[in-house]
Amino acid sequence: MLHLHHCISARSFRPLWMLEELQLPYQLHMLPFPPRAKARWFLDENPLGTVPLLVQGDVRMTESAAMCQYLAATHPDAGLDVAPTHPAYGAYLNWLHMSDATLTFPQTLVLRYGRFEPADRKQPQVVEDYTRWFLARLRAVEAAVASRDYLCAGRFTAADVAVGYALLLAQQLGLEAQFGPGTSAYWQRLQSRPAYQRAHAAQVQAAQAQGVSPAPATDAPT
Repeated sequence: MLHLHHCISARSFRPLWMLEELQLPYQLHMLPFPPRAKARWFLDENPLGTVPLLVQGDVRMTESAAMCQYLAATHPDAGLDVAPTHPAYGAYLNWLHMSDATLTFPQTLVLRYGRFEPADRKQPQVVEDYTRWFLARLRAVEAAVASRDYLCAGRFTAADVAVGYALLLAQQLGLEAQFGPGTSAYWQRLQSRPAYQRAHAAQVQAAQAQGVSPAPATDAPT
């Protein structure tokens, strides 16, 4: 059984979406955000105090993009992986790593210094600078999807899940209006996927059942 520790619409949404795409059985453990402060017991499970935490037997993972790759690679028949022998393998890995290191990273600074810090520690210049950083890097997505439906290999892959989460976070930050036309159409395609919609419903249902606020982590105070 796969166990996923998750906060509403946090980076742990990536593996949750993957689990729904793969239609695998899993248990979803909801946490208040940020768990390192509001669920101190979780530090015994993950010393980082962060989500996601994916557990499957002896496998314990804490990086959301790596989980996308792991789940796709261990279930190749689903077609969400790209094999090392495929011409698009390099692009696939690049998108997986770019999704967090290049796209989500600047957004975390926008969140921290625009929403999470106390009023006297908020940094409008940081928010402005890293919003521009994110939107500049998003041009790579615009170029990739301007003339095709998905990022690589001519089909939907785990890379689209990983990058799709960065677009979800951008939407929650109010940046969707600044997407290029290709990115906007791509984002609409991703949101229309049944597995994406099931993942959204699953996190809300699990939060309500487990006594956790269903508000997105981006709206939660630290």
